[in-house]
Amino acid sequence: MTTPSVLFVCVKNAGKSQMAAGLMRQLAGDTVEVHSAGTAPGTAVNDLSAQALLEVGVDISSEQPTRVDYELARDVDFVVTLGREARLDPLPGTRVENWDTDEPSERGVDGLERMRLVRDDIAARVRRLYSTLVDATP
Repeated sequence: MTTPSVLFVCVKNAGKSQMAAGLMRQLAGDTVEVHSAGTAPGTAVNDLSAQALLEVGVDISSEQPTRVDYELARDVDFVVTLGREARLDPLPGTRVENWDTDEPSERGVDGLERMRLVRDDIAARVRRLYSTLVDATP
């Protein structure tokens, strides 16, 4: 039985993709190989993202933003881009899906409350993706 793999990508790899990866690792354990990267990585994980995840038992504070490795992106089973700005060159043979995640700041919600809403949106999507990955594993 092969372990399914997923790569979560956003622009800075400081918030949403790190959150998705942390939530998938918490849910899947070692049943899914999880990666996270950015198209233009920042220098550190977003503090509010890390704080919102700590509230649900996920610690991403020691993670470091990294640049997308296109060889890895071609080798994983599933690539998820998060947000409207994250774009990857076409990846022949790799399933790519965009999650146009909730953006509470557009409704005037900021700070930690914003990150909680983003976290909850991403967590629901991660649970659905996990079910898809597990159901597809031979």
